[in-house]
Amino acid sequence: MNATKPSLRPSALFSAAALITLLALTTTATAECQIRGTGDLGTIIERATGSVLIVDRTRKERLARIEGLGDLSHASAVYSPDGRYAYLFARDGGLSKIDLLCGRIEKRIIQGGNSIGGAISQDGKLIAVSNYEPGGVKIFAASDLTLVADIPSTAIAEGKNAKTVGLVDAPNQQFVVSLYDSGEIWIIDMLNPQQPKITQLKNIGKLPYDALITPDGRYYISGLFGQDGLAMVDLWHPEAGSQTILAGYGKGEAQLPVYKMPHLEGWAIANDHAFLPAIGHHQVLVAATGSWQQRAAIEVHGQPVFVMARPDGRQIWVNFALPDNDTVQVIDSETRQVIKTLKTGKGTLHMEFSPRGEEIWISVRDSDAVQIYDTRTFALKATIAAKSPSGIFFTSRAQQIGL
Repeated sequence: MNATKPSLRPSALFSAAALITLLALTTTATAECQIRGTGDLGTIIERATGSVLIVDRTRKERLARIEGLGDLSHASAVYSPDGRYAYLFARDGGLSKIDLLCGRIEKRIIQGGNSIGGAISQDGKLIAVSNYEPGGVKIFAASDLTLVADIPSTAIAEGKNAKTVGLVDAPNQQFVVSLYDSGEIWIIDMLNPQQPKITQLKNIGKLPYDALITPDGRYYISGLFGQDGLAMVDLWHPEAGSQTILAGYGKGEAQLPVYKMPHLEGWAIANDHAFLPAIGHHQVLVAATGSWQQRAAIEVHGQPVFVMARPDGRQIWVNFALPDNDTVQVIDSETRQVIKTLKTGKGTLHMEFSPRGEEIWISVRDSDAVQIYDTRTFALKATIAAKSPSGIFFTSRAQQIGL
């Protein structure tokens, strides 16, 4: 009996052709984009050249450099929930969506004249940007950066609106922001993106300059440049308004010239206390969470810029403004004593912990380097070359409130 050859039906022929095409497309995509998990990735801002490095945190390798990102002199980044995309906020008003796996710009827009930071919503679908110029907050779709809402801030003069600063995401699909010129805190509810609801808290203090939200998303704290103290809002009870905490710190002491504003976005909550930079003083302030009463003022090397808690809360790492920006100090959160002083080099600007805290990455602008330290032994483990590095942002931020 003669064997018969099986014949392929037209649908089978089509399926085979489709499979070949799919394999070809997959091969092409693989050649251009790395197939890998994103939990190990991060970005380093190269502020002088308008570029960003994509790095592998575990291997301590540079994977790609992305150029053409505008003025990055005060740039920050947030991440999509899956850690694939970074959203970069540039000082020239640029908002960029970066594909970390493909090492390319997905889309870049100029949304304002001077922006100072941004946040991603709880569900990862909205990107909010705070603006110095023209003031206010603009909110975009994370998918394609189309404008969803344009929220002007309080008018302070003809054709001029208040600068917005300290923008963070909060639970229940909210953003919270401070208005520098008008002394306000706004809570922006985006549950219905077509109809944002805004709660305006007025007279919160003089010149709020930056803010943090506690890791549980409950308390929003704004630093005040125009007075000693900070403004705090309990987001569980916004109807209670704003409360001034740490009022009168440094009383009786002459305030020093401020060469660089402290930053609050890298919150430092540890051992049931908040550790915060004191403006114009060589001190880190300690306040008990809950009562928010001052418990101590720790003398440090210079005027703090970033005061950041290691993820386990045991250590507080501090860097400083000019002329002391060549030093980092480590405070034991239990004893409140400085336990280590590191001479990192001039232009030490930013710090970022690994997700579990075994390492800290420190950008040293004037050395064109990012230094990586063991947080247990304080040994320098590695150095990565970068052009005038500033901000360092790991994708682990995608899973954290307010970062």
